[in-house]
Amino acid sequence: MKVFFMFREKKKSKHSSKDREKDSEPNGKHKPSSKTRSKSSKERHNHKEKSEQTADQELCDVDGNLQNESNGDSNQADEGHGCESEAAPKQEADEPQAAAPVKIKKKRVKDEKSPEKHDDKNQTSGKKRKKQTSEHDKAEKNKKIKKDGDEEDKKKKKGKKEDKKDEESDKWKWWEEGKLSDSQKWSSLEHKGPYFPPEYEPLPDNVCFYYDGQTVKLSPATEEIATFYAKMLDHEYTTKEVFQNNFFGDWREEMTKDERKLIKTLSKCDFSQIHKYFVEKSEERKNMTKEEKQVLKDEANRLMEEYGYCLLDGHREKIGNFKLEPPGLFRGRGEHPKMGKLKKRIQPEDVTINCSEDSKVPEPPAGHQWKRVQHDNTVTWLASWLENIHGRPKYIMLNPSSKLKGEKDWQKYETARRLKMSVDSIRKRYRRDWKSREMKSRQRGVAIYFIDKLALRAGNEKDDESADTVGCCSLRVEHIRLHRRLDGQEHVVEFDFLGKDSIRYYNKVPVEKQVFKNLKLFIKHKDPEDDLFDRITTINLNKTLNESMSGLTAKVFRTFNASTTLQDQLNKLTTEDMTVEEKILSYNRANRAVAILCNHQRAAPKTFEKSMQLLQEKVRHMTQHTRVTVNIIFIMTERNPQLINDTSAV
Repeated sequence: MKVFFMFREKKKSKHSSKDREKDSEPNGKHKPSSKTRSKSSKERHNHKEKSEQTADQELCDVDGNLQNESNGDSNQADEGHGCESEAAPKQEADEPQAAAPVKIKKKRVKDEKSPEKHDDKNQTSGKKRKKQTSEHDKAEKNKKIKKDGDEEDKKKKKGKKEDKKDEESDKWKWWEEGKLSDSQKWSSLEHKGPYFPPEYEPLPDNVCFYYDGQTVKLSPATEEIATFYAKMLDHEYTTKEVFQNNFFGDWREEMTKDERKLIKTLSKCDFSQIHKYFVEKSEERKNMTKEEKQVLKDEANRLMEEYGYCLLDGHREKIGNFKLEPPGLFRGRGEHPKMGKLKKRIQPEDVTINCSEDSKVPEPPAGHQWKRVQHDNTVTWLASWLENIHGRPKYIMLNPSSKLKGEKDWQKYETARRLKMSVDSIRKRYRRDWKSREMKSRQRGVAIYFIDKLALRAGNEKDDESADTVGCCSLRVEHIRLHRRLDGQEHVVEFDFLGKDSIRYYNKVPVEKQVFKNLKLFIKHKDPEDDLFDRITTINLNKTLNESMSGLTAKVFRTFNASTTLQDQLNKLTTEDMTVEEKILSYNRANRAVAILCNHQRAAPKTFEKSMQLLQEKVRHMTQHTRVTVNIIFIMTERNPQLINDTSAV
């Protein structure tokens, strides 16, 4: 500010000296003499020096005035004006008297105006400061709220971490304890038994079943089975003849005599109203409020706490499937011959309970009793019953994270670890069998080769009432095709069959020349329905493997190859400097390679095509939206090229 005033005052002083020179010139046009010119030049030089001195004196006065104004002292400001008036007579001595008063008046006007401006600035700056302080206070309050919220979140996270640490510290490290024995699985076992599904609730009176266009009131048992079929009306199963025949046969068995006389064909049955009722109920469940959903969640948690845990050797262990399966219609996988048959309701009288002698026996539902209560510590199940579809026993077992399951898996992987030490000798043996004079040995050698190379399941013999799924030993001639040359490879075997859970196995694999020759020999003079390995069974194959190494079965080979593949992939895909996210990605890729080897895949759901259509529609809408956005950006940047570098504006 001082520099600014100095510059202006110097300019003015120079300008005033020139004006004075012009005033001092005579009005006439005659030329002055040389003496007068030299004299006037001296006067001008002296006058210039004096004007510079007066300018310096004025600058001093201005500085004093500025200091007085900043302090706000009016008396000192008046004294500053007096200093300027004292400096004025010095100028009057050498300058014309007309110039000085004009200058002093201008200066006084300036000095009178400057305090007002300064006061206005103070007032405006005060207002700005008030706004800034209020905004600053708000920001501080927000910061405090955020800090408080962050502190609460940190406390919650710390609490969760502490809870996790407590849970980890409370976890039973059973692997650090010694084994009881090979036969004994536990010392004490106590649980609450299975949870039975709720009883059937009859349909409302306005929901009717029609037969041949007439309303028919069904008995509760018959009506319940009718609801099983009505719920599946929009499913593909109800269009299959096997499903329809099995359902109708079992349904008629549960009908009363009068109902059986009336209802004779399924085609005349009308389940549409019952189906509509359950569709509406399903929509109601989807549209439930958060509070209603929370009630159901709390009830599920209560059941989990009551039935979902047991005490095993004094430790709390989680149970895997504590809820019994409700009644319904059997579906099966693939083209199962028993699809549509009735899965009956399991009663307490069908269930056997297993617990320790010193424990409290679970109480059956009111009015019922258990089939039997036993105390067998050589088995790992808690409850057992026979299902009516296949007549096989079903069990309630512990969770995979429990001791009993963990010990079983541990033993499985330890056996696979031992196989690594003797796999070379086993491979040499089955290679020798390829050239054996005995057909049984040749077939066994090729079968073990497939199990080792392709991680095929052994395959058990199936009855006529089971799904047509096969494994290595149960392959038929129709399941393979031999190609001497295919896709640039020699001696290729093409596999195509349904494996476990009716999942298709399709693979083209190049094999060794001797294996290819043996396969041609195995299929010679055989029909497509004949067994490929007709001289061996799964039992014989596992017996031979067990002779090579104790505990070795075809299943152990599968575990060994899966583990080896996973380890090899992890060695290729991971490095020490990877982040956690990159390591997870590498692990998922390695796990995918194992899934491909073991043919771990799920069948495409029935709604797959519909879901894909919806996804394609979304992609189409997104591409259209993207095109519109790109066109808008192009037009904007064309009109204003500066927007190209301004990403925020775009």
